[in-house]
Amino acid sequence: RPLRAPKTRITRPTSDRARESLFNVLAHAPWAPALAGARVMDVFAGSGGLGFEAISRGAAFAYFAETARPAQLAISENAKALNLSDQIYLHRRSAMDLGARPEAVEAFDLAFLDPPYQKGLVRHALNSLLSGNWMRPDALYVVEVARDEPVDITGFRAVSEKRIGAAKVLFLLRDQGPDL
Repeated sequence: RPLRAPKTRITRPTSDRARESLFNVLAHAPWAPALAGARVMDVFAGSGGLGFEAISRGAAFAYFAETARPAQLAISENAKALNLSDQIYLHRRSAMDLGARPEAVEAFDLAFLDPPYQKGLVRHALNSLLSGNWMRPDALYVVEVARDEPVDITGFRAVSEKRIGAAKVLFLLRDQGPDL
């Protein structure tokens, strides 16, 4: 079903083509976590398209991090329209300052990071996820940036990269070395 997207210049929803390509990789890659029963985070969530798509493909729960009020409203409305309010949580904090994962919240298997292009936000968001202990040690991080945007992935290794139109999608796993 179509999702409501905020009508602002701040939010850039992932295209249908990019979303389909990304989930096709996740469905077939040997290094990708199974979506069935997965716990996913969608940071810089926008309309929540990636998290909702993960749920539609079997994920058990999606945790959205978003600060823009129009995007927060879109996520809430989409959850209600899809009857998924009990499978999501909307965290109204910046992806760069998520804080510590509450003890009652189980760590996540998969994180989607789709920040505004050319702003250099990926490193800060990765650090926030790590310092807050949000992710399982073997979690996969899916990062969408502009095709020509440099990304600091120190402490991670890219297991795949896909170019889709104006976007570049990186699939990252943590290095086995010491924490960042």
